[in-house]
Amino acid sequence: MSLPPRPLHLAVALDAPPRPCADHDAADHDAAHFVALARLAERGTLDFITLGDSFARPGLDALAVLARVAPTTRHIGLVPTVTTTHTEPFHVSTAVATLDWVSRGRAGWTVGVSTTEADAALFGRRSAAPPAEVWREAGEVADVAARLWDSWEDDAEIRDRATGRFIDRDKLHHVDFTGGSFTVRGPSIVPRPPQGRPVIVVEVTGTAADAASPADRVLHEVAAAHADVALVRAEDPQTAGAARAELRERARAHGRDPGGLVVLASLPVELDSSADAAGLADLIRDWHADGAADGFHLRPTDPARGLGLLVDGTVPVLRHRGLLRRGYAGATLREHLGLPRPANRYALAREAS
Repeated sequence: MSLPPRPLHLAVALDAPPRPCADHDAADHDAAHFVALARLAERGTLDFITLGDSFARPGLDALAVLARVAPTTRHIGLVPTVTTTHTEPFHVSTAVATLDWVSRGRAGWTVGVSTTEADAALFGRRSAAPPAEVWREAGEVADVAARLWDSWEDDAEIRDRATGRFIDRDKLHHVDFTGGSFTVRGPSIVPRPPQGRPVIVVEVTGTAADAASPADRVLHEVAAAHADVALVRAEDPQTAGAARAELRERARAHGRDPGGLVVLASLPVELDSSADAAGLADLIRDWHADGAADGFHLRPTDPARGLGLLVDGTVPVLRHRGLLRRGYAGATLREHLGLPRPANRYALAREAS
C-alpha cells in the first residue's frame, strides 16, 4: 500500500524584478493592484504571498501594502520584507505584530538587510556595514522580536472595569536584550500576536558549504537559528535537497526541532501559456517527489499575468494529483504551514519557578 503524498506548501512572490524608474507604472504605486493579486492567490489556496522591499526600492512600503490587503482577504498568509538594518528592532517587532493582529493571525516577515552607503545616508546615523555584520545583526533582531512578542503572556490583558485594571503586570516581562549594536528592554507596547510569534522567513542560496562569502555562511546560521521558513534559491533538486538537509541539521544543532523549519525551493518562473503552467506542475511534482523541498516559493517574472496561469493552470493539476489542498483547513499562517503556536518562554519560566 503506497503512502499518501507529503503535504505540499506553495507560496508566490507578488513583486516583479526591479525595473528602471522610467518603466514603473501606476500599478507599482496602487495598493488595489496587490489586493487583486492577493485575492487571486487565495483562490488558489496558496499558503502565503511575499512582497519584497528595500530602502532604495521605488513604490509602496511592503508592510503597509499587506496591511491594506489584510482586511480584503480571509485565509492567505501575508509576508512582507522588513529591513532590519538602520531600523529599531522594537519598531520591527511592533509593526509585524500589528500586521498579525489586523490579519487575524496570517502575518510573517522576510528578514531583509541593507549594505549600501546610499541607504545609510537616508538615516545618517551610521555608515554602511559589511554584509556579514548586518546579517549577524539581523539574526539578533529576529531573536529580540520573538522575545518582545513573548513579553506579554496570552492572558496579560484583564480589562476589568470594576477594578480599573487593564493589565496583569505580573504577566508582562522585560526582555533585557543586549546585541552587538542595540539594546532592548521591553516589554512590547502591543499584546502578544494571535500566532504567538508571526512567521519568520529567511532566504538563502544553496548550502553553507557552497557559500561564496562569510556573509552567506552567517545567513545560513541565521536561517537555522531563527527561521520558521527558509526560502532556498536553487537551480536543481539536488542542490535544494542538500540545502534542506543542511538547514535542518543546523537547526538541530541550535537546539531546535528540525521538523519545525519549513524549507521551500524558491524558483523563478516565466508563465506565458497554459502549457507553461502544465510544465510547472510537472516540475513541482518531480522536485517534491525527490524530497528536494517541503514546497515551493514561485517568483513569476510578471505576477499580473503569471499568477492567473498559476492559479487556473498549475493549481488544478496539483490538486488532481493529490498534492495540493482544495481549501484551507486552518485560519492562521502557522496552521497552513503545519507549525505549532509557540509556547510563551516567559510564562513557562514563571510557571517553573
